[in-house]
Amino acid sequence: MLEKLFSPASVAIIGASNTPGKVGHDVLKNLLDMGFPGEIYPINPKADKILGIKAWADIESVPTAPDLVVIAIRAPLVPSVVESCGKKGSKIVVVLSAGFREVGGEGAKLERELLDIAAKYGIRIVGPNCLGVMDTGSKLNATFAASVPPPGSIGFFSQSGALCLAVLEWAAGTRVGLSRFVSLGNKADISEIEMLLAMEPHNDTKVILGYLEGVSNGRALMETAKKVTRNKPVVVLKSGSTAAGARAASSHTGSLAGSSQAFSAACRQSGIIRTANTRQFLNLALALAFQPVPKGGNIAIITNSGGPGILAADACDKLNLNIPTLSQDTVSALRQVLPPMASYYNPIDVLGDAKASRYGQVLDVIIKDPIVNAVMVLGTPTAMLDVAEAAREIVQISKKTDLTIVTCFMGEEKVREGRKILMEGGVPTYETPEEAAEVLKFMWSHRLWLERKEQPPVEVKRDIERARTIILNAQGEKHKLISPEDVTAILESYGIRQPKTEIARSADECIEKAEAIGYPVVMKVLAMDITHKSDLGGVKVGLKSPDEVRQAFNEITSRVIRIKPEAQLVGVQIQEMITDAREVIVGFTRDPQFGPLIMCGLGGIFVEVLKDVAFRIAPVTKQDIREMLREIRAFPVLQGIRGQAPADLEALEDTVAALSQLALDFPEIMEGEINPLMVRPVGQGVVAVDARFILRGES
Repeated sequence: MLEKLFSPASVAIIGASNTPGKVGHDVLKNLLDMGFPGEIYPINPKADKILGIKAWADIESVPTAPDLVVIAIRAPLVPSVVESCGKKGSKIVVVLSAGFREVGGEGAKLERELLDIAAKYGIRIVGPNCLGVMDTGSKLNATFAASVPPPGSIGFFSQSGALCLAVLEWAAGTRVGLSRFVSLGNKADISEIEMLLAMEPHNDTKVILGYLEGVSNGRALMETAKKVTRNKPVVVLKSGSTAAGARAASSHTGSLAGSSQAFSAACRQSGIIRTANTRQFLNLALALAFQPVPKGGNIAIITNSGGPGILAADACDKLNLNIPTLSQDTVSALRQVLPPMASYYNPIDVLGDAKASRYGQVLDVIIKDPIVNAVMVLGTPTAMLDVAEAAREIVQISKKTDLTIVTCFMGEEKVREGRKILMEGGVPTYETPEEAAEVLKFMWSHRLWLERKEQPPVEVKRDIERARTIILNAQGEKHKLISPEDVTAILESYGIRQPKTEIARSADECIEKAEAIGYPVVMKVLAMDITHKSDLGGVKVGLKSPDEVRQAFNEITSRVIRIKPEAQLVGVQIQEMITDAREVIVGFTRDPQFGPLIMCGLGGIFVEVLKDVAFRIAPVTKQDIREMLREIRAFPVLQGIRGQAPADLEALEDTVAALSQLALDFPEIMEGEINPLMVRPVGQGVVAVDARFILRGES
């Protein structure tokens, strides 16, 4: 059905007008100017002709049901007009009109009415409150935009009309070209998921770009994107990256997780390239539209000045791109075309007196080196360099290689013509070396995604019935926080080891329990309404004698009673003390769109300050977990530093998998975490020292 959105045989414009500046006028004019080959039906009961074309009083009076109907009338009139479209038999409607959900309560009610009518007739809706639809291949421009891009290979969809206009202007100005363009507006019906499905099989679309403000169905988006990104790169810019979750979080995981973290995790797991800002978004679009994705991360840098070459090398290094040593054959060939003072090694400095021909000779040598996957060509406008001529050399050579080539000629006036030649020749050019390096990193990451083998989610052995009984009992008692005893049982059900633990309610009982466990021990306050125990001074570690245990009990209980007299103090926990281990946090919370969001990172009391954590959406694969751990900045600590033995990463991975499975098994658990999870040396496993689970609903 959506093919008729992009390649209709006929288009009706309800609200067409002879008055310039009105939306209905501009849409019709754009259709005519684009040379749309199908039937056009301007609909306006007050006109006989509009822009020289016969006008119709209403949709009922046109000869046949239009494939595509564009509506540009006042919002309150839209539902009844859509009903008329349904009776006529039209199935695709683009509602440009504003005044729906975006304006509040009455508008939202009107939008629901619109959707009910559309569903009644099997009509699909683009919008409302949108800019329109364009397909350059079928010569369809059903928008009221002023800028018209040339045909190209970028498919673009956006929730923001302003960004739509900006991208159209950018495409027209850079001559990059678009294949398809859709303004989603309020995204009441047709969403980003349909856009991916419509653009993926489209032969003229090479790369898919999208701007999102919200996600309609997170799970469906991930499943769709996993398939689409195997065939075409998908680049998304999403606003709201600093927005926290709507509800108050009770755990470290909940306070660190937000909609942005969930979306980023979903992108990593489904192959979507998420850019941080508009410049990255457009820069990457340019490269993917013009150049092949590199087959490796080895970058050769060509420059006529040492400074930009060093900046480029630094940028590549920070992004984990490799600046390889060139082969001896390549170095020998460079000696034949470069003067003795030049640098024949990577970065290759062709010197400030280089003319355009020298750039061409060097690039021609570099593309033959089998170790090189991509080339970054840099230049500054010296008196000897004709940048335009150098650009022609680069374009010519780029046409005979499958290597990725990006350029950066720094400056403005003297490099303008050269940049234009590069763009027209299909070689992307950027203002700074850092931007060029960033683009190569994104492209290389996409190659890694393409080479990644699909894996099933990790299988976890667990006693799900035992855990279900415990959770049902906790729900029956109407506790939001599951008791420590029940937490222990749940962790046991999922094979997660815990330290020997006893509960005591007096100093004498503490000493008895401590001696049974064996010194040293840890003492923790036990109260159902205290979650962050250390914040209240409710944790004592390394207790080595009866006197220390007695003193710790008195200090903890008196401090808690003084600071939080309303606390439901049960007693204290006495635990064996785990030594020779590294502290990690593993947890989950629930994102409204994507479901269980798994977190792992550096643990302990400073986790919310350091925020050295990584996220994934459950279910997770082995590869997801391994990549997640390696995103943590402190990962080298787990590998072992300064003589430390490596941590038991396999046991840590198993624990992440187990907690992920627990989150999937029990949607009634809103948040859960183990902090700290003590990761011991290889072969010695992990120990969950402290954990808590928070149920949905009121306490």
